[in-house]
Amino acid sequence: MMAICCSTSSFPLSEVEAMSWSFLRDVLSGVNKYSTGIGRIWLAIVFIFRLLVYVVAAEQVWKDEQKEFECNIRQPGCENVCFDYFFPVSQVRLWALQLIMVSTPSLLVVLHVAYRESREKRHRKKLYKDPGSMDGGLLCTYLISLLSKTGFELGFLFLFYKLYGGFNVPRLVKCDMSPCPNTVDCYISKPTEKKVFLYIVVVTSSLCIILNVIELTYLVFKYSIKCCFRGYIERVQESKREDKKSSSVNHNGTTLFQGNDEVTIFGIQGDGRILPTSQQQE
Repeated sequence: MMAICCSTSSFPLSEVEAMSWSFLRDVLSGVNKYSTGIGRIWLAIVFIFRLLVYVVAAEQVWKDEQKEFECNIRQPGCENVCFDYFFPVSQVRLWALQLIMVSTPSLLVVLHVAYRESREKRHRKKLYKDPGSMDGGLLCTYLISLLSKTGFELGFLFLFYKLYGGFNVPRLVKCDMSPCPNTVDCYISKPTEKKVFLYIVVVTSSLCIILNVIELTYLVFKYSIKCCFRGYIERVQESKREDKKSSSVNHNGTTLFQGNDEVTIFGIQGDGRILPTSQQQE
């Protein structure tokens, strides 16, 4: 048991992070089978412009951000306090948290399809036309995942804006927090490069929000039209059944009207025999 624990703790941090992002990639790949065309575009943007950019480039830019944050004073604790004031949460860690939270709702669709498949295995019969078909409960789950992703995107954009005073990375910030003896100048490392990546976060998040809204509108419109047509077809079929039933009743007898007298001449039975029926006169 000790050997297992030691071997696990000896994994390099980069390998653990790579396994974590690989798991997220596998989850999103599983959702791809049940997504619409718009949903597949969203997945491509998340893979290429967000996940790959983060793993390949962004982590290196923010690697030693606290060590490279310098103030023009050597007062003990001043640099740490100023850094914590201007960067309460590391931008790159907030970006990673955004990727995780935005991708998690897609897992609901995979779990719902897995539930359908296990239900069919348990009952040993075909309960659905296709476990991955977008209808009924699975459609509701997909719509909920779209709403959740849109909410997370908007929430994290608001966090980026409020925590860092807008979508900008300045070269110089002025800090007068205690224990700094006076207002000091602090310099942020690689401000232009960080600003570029921050703009990538904003643009890709905005694009994903637009795609989610378009897909949500498309699905609601599509299935609303489908339900309306289904209701119209059912009403037409019901009307045809009623017309057929009334026509069969009319052919069960022939009635003549003579003034105020109503006389039924004959009736046609189900076996084709013609029998006289009762006559009624006033």
